[in-house]
Amino acid sequence: MPNILIIEDDTAFCQMLQKFLTRKGYLVDTSYTVPEAKSKFEEFNFDVILTDLRLPDYDGIQLLTDIKAKNDKTQVVLMTGYAEVGTAVKAMKQGAYDYISKPFTPDDIVKVIESALKASIVEENSNSVAIKSEESDNNRKPTSATGAIVSGVSEASKTLEEYIKLVAPTNMSVLITGESGTGKEVTAKAIHDNSARSNYKFIAVDCGAIPKELAASEFFGHIKGSFTGAISDKIGNFEAANKGTLFLDEVGNLSYDNQVHLLRALQERKIKRVGSTAEVDVDVRIITATNEDLNDAVDNGTFREDLYHRLNEFSIQIPSLEERFEDLMLFADRFLDEANENLNKNVHGFSAEVWDAFQKYQWPGNLRELKNVVKRAVLLTNGDEILLNALPKEVVNPAAKDSVVENFSKAEFEKERILKALKKTNFNKSKAAKLLQVTRKTLYNKINHYKLDL
Repeated sequence: MPNILIIEDDTAFCQMLQKFLTRKGYLVDTSYTVPEAKSKFEEFNFDVILTDLRLPDYDGIQLLTDIKAKNDKTQVVLMTGYAEVGTAVKAMKQGAYDYISKPFTPDDIVKVIESALKASIVEENSNSVAIKSEESDNNRKPTSATGAIVSGVSEASKTLEEYIKLVAPTNMSVLITGESGTGKEVTAKAIHDNSARSNYKFIAVDCGAIPKELAASEFFGHIKGSFTGAISDKIGNFEAANKGTLFLDEVGNLSYDNQVHLLRALQERKIKRVGSTAEVDVDVRIITATNEDLNDAVDNGTFREDLYHRLNEFSIQIPSLEERFEDLMLFADRFLDEANENLNKNVHGFSAEVWDAFQKYQWPGNLRELKNVVKRAVLLTNGDEILLNALPKEVVNPAAKDSVVENFSKAEFEKERILKALKKTNFNKSKAAKLLQVTRKTLYNKINHYKLDL
């Protein structure tokens, strides 16, 4: 379980953030003063330190230097006011991982922390020469370079893997859709890893976390003095990903003006840094993701239709965990191995009661929820096997009423999708199956399951 230290003199805010992150499964310590914080990070190694950039009687940049001097592997995230962005950029050049502007949402800080933890893993891997054998059960647990499962034995997983292998060698722009927690970034990384660009960078950007005023700078960079806070030249994401892949998550959150800038860059394959007149050639493959319906956004006038078609040269819908239910044991087993490695534990498996609970639960949070549940259970397990008491109560005993409502709504939604696909293809089941991204056999099973008299 990752260790986090929060350094914040606002005690109420600090305690609130601590409670939230603890509920998310992190081990969280707090310090209200710099001397107290220094005594803690000098005695213990923290994976991530969240610190306010402006602290009483101490310079935030100096504190960053102190932290890095003690443990260079600790990822430091700065919490700043909007007016301190320039100082935050300076801190990043001196080793800070990232900054987040106040006020921020709980989801925003979790994304930054998860990103910082991933960066630590990548950094460790790049500094080691640990080579894993391809024969080590690779067929049972196929993984991408990020260590997350991208394929399985279910028809939905096989179709997803087939699409990845089909589109990866091309330069087509890919739009990835799916529910939250299904693994959209993992899929994007798998496409990159199986492409001719795999030796170059994969840059992931959360469009929902970028203030619209800073989006142009984030995408295209800026030159020193181009705006308040631009204290040095900065390379944008397009230049950083040159010859590689740029993954834009939650692309539907971009403002209309920034959509225009993005479209121009994609059309011309040239960018200009903010404040500069010089054009820079860029060769970037674009992969985007959203859990929204961009068609609706186009119809509503909030997303440009020309940009939508530019991004949607090939689309992939990531199946939910419910649609990949045959893979549940495979996924859980893989996450068990990961949790054992991360937590230095040696839990061998799951009890029959736990498997039964897993199979009855609906997993609304998809693979992300399953991974978190397994990791928490491994932490709480002292023996060889995960028992029922290590699972969250909502997994062990989901509310019957909520379960019935959810099952009903999902069933109705799936029936409606099947009927729409059949009508659209003039009831040609082979074409409908292709439209639904399932096999003919699966479609026939669904038709029989829902007793659709066709």
